[in-house]
Amino acid sequence: MAEKVAERVAEMRALGVRWGERTVLDAVDLRLLAGERLVVVGPSGAGKSTILRLLAGLQLPTSGELFIHGEPQTYLRLDQRHPPDVRLVFQNPALLASLTVRENVGFLLYRYSRLPDAEIQRRVSRALEAVGLYGIEDRLPGELSGGMQKRVSFARALIDDPAAVDGRSPLLLFDEPTAGLDPVACTRVEDLIVRTTELTNAAGVVVSHVMSTIERCAERVVLLYDGQFRWDGSLADFHRTDNPYVTQFRSGSLRGPMQPAEL
Repeated sequence: MAEKVAERVAEMRALGVRWGERTVLDAVDLRLLAGERLVVVGPSGAGKSTILRLLAGLQLPTSGELFIHGEPQTYLRLDQRHPPDVRLVFQNPALLASLTVRENVGFLLYRYSRLPDAEIQRRVSRALEAVGLYGIEDRLPGELSGGMQKRVSFARALIDDPAAVDGRSPLLLFDEPTAGLDPVACTRVEDLIVRTTELTNAAGVVVSHVMSTIERCAERVVLLYDGQFRWDGSLADFHRTDNPYVTQFRSGSLRGPMQPAEL
């Protein structure tokens, strides 16, 4: 019996971004498969957040091509009639303060689907239970702790886009999800990243500097520096490679090919 080939969710081909005379990304290539968790690492100012903005449809490249589910992305997300199923989990929860937890988590369903209210409530409750939250649907975000708000944002990422094509895996993007958190909170968020990508069979992309996040979330790691991917490989290889960029990142040394943008 032939082995099932994983769905290609996103692909960058010679993608470039320039701001005036400055090259942010220099003809980078990248493929993302369904069920894969990729962590993008590198020093500040290397262009990691630009990768997320491109994948989210918030920015267009200067050159090259971006495909999501095999379809070229030539317009910003807001300009697309049927944008791809891309879900961005921000560093802060980004919840709407005037809406209840139910309305925040089920926002897409309330706005774009024709599902009955009872079915939306069922899906919202199921998503909240998946991240360990029970009986808070009628609360406002301001009534929740910071950690609970974070989990609500992950529950929102579990809600399927009603306009998405059935059978296609979503693309989940996590922008510095554990920055500034204590070790225990980091572990909880890292577990949520793994759980949400597994439950949705998504291609997950995490931008992070935090070593514990790389350890717990990554199946694959790419290191971005000076507009190019300097290394791409498995988490196991990330620990043993003698690539000078990776060894410098692991050690935090000032000696090596990477130099801080600011001192």
